[in-house]
Amino acid sequence: MGREAGRPLRADAQRNRDKILAAAVRMFTEEGLDAHFERIAREAGVGTGTLYRNFPTREALIEAAYRNEVARLCDAVPELLATLPPREALHAWMRRFVDYATAKLGMAEALRAVVASGGDPYADSREMIQGALSSLLEAGVTAGVIRSDLRPADLFAALAGIALTSARPEQREQAERLLDLLLDGLTHGTR
Repeated sequence: MGREAGRPLRADAQRNRDKILAAAVRMFTEEGLDAHFERIAREAGVGTGTLYRNFPTREALIEAAYRNEVARLCDAVPELLATLPPREALHAWMRRFVDYATAKLGMAEALRAVVASGGDPYADSREMIQGALSSLLEAGVTAGVIRSDLRPADLFAALAGIALTSARPEQREQAERLLDLLLDGLTHGTR
């Protein structure tokens, strides 16, 4: 049985959950649907009972792992903007987007299984990512380092294109060059 919705986890239980989700992303990325719960639990440093208490089905684990990756990507924006100038914050976030896309690509088979079982791991992810992009673009425009005629949806489409063509680990150099090119286009015409 999964944990009760809405009830906050104890700090140690949250750490275990986070370790499980991180291990699940690694295992599903590397092994697809062949990743076994026992191996994921071992990778996370928890018992299988802890894994099953948090995620009673494979689909629940896959969906939670994917949603956690989206949340981590989007939740990084405030810290990036607080610690880096807006242009560098956007560049750092775009790199994280490629990391996220690489994990998503590796998990594709597992995510398709969730969709086939009636789940929707992608619910709200587009809106969350575009919200993150909106914050990054707004900070850059305000600072005068990003063009003001951009829309979050356009930047999302450009990043998705880079991810579709260059998200494999062996293509990282190309992805970096494309991100630099994209960033140059985003700043063209600013002071």
